[in-house]
Amino acid sequence: MATFSSVSRQHVLQALAEYDERGGDAFLDLYGFAPTPGYELVHEDRAYDVKAVLGVAHRFATGRLATPDAFSSGMANAVAILRKRGFVVTEPAGAVRLAPVKPARAPRAPRAAAPRAARPISSRTTDARDAPPRLCPTCSMTLPSTGVCDYCS
Repeated sequence: MATFSSVSRQHVLQALAEYDERGGDAFLDLYGFAPTPGYELVHEDRAYDVKAVLGVAHRFATGRLATPDAFSSGMANAVAILRKRGFVVTEPAGAVRLAPVKPARAPRAPRAAAPRAARPISSRTTDARDAPPRLCPTCSMTLPSTGVCDYCS
């Protein structure tokens, strides 16, 4: 049983290019696939056989062809993998579907640290938090907000 986690969108595009180059019937014959009725990968207004394309894409990814036997778990996994890679896949009306697959997200670009804006010098001198505490000239105690010393008054 083949796992298709190593198959990327690029591998599928390589398989599609070979499919176009050889022609559909020759491509299926060469790799030993039979047509899969009802399931088609649609790319640039052309239809491709899902199993054959994914099997050959697996060969591009791993060096080993995924034979028709590798799809023993059914078409739902193959369809989900191709959709996750951004392809449109048609299927028959009565097909069993897996849970919807979220589209692949583009990687986030790293954020550059935003430089902190320096406060103007004038605001630093008026800011009460930065000003030194006012002291009583007689006893050197910190003055309350009233400005009158509680001990010397």
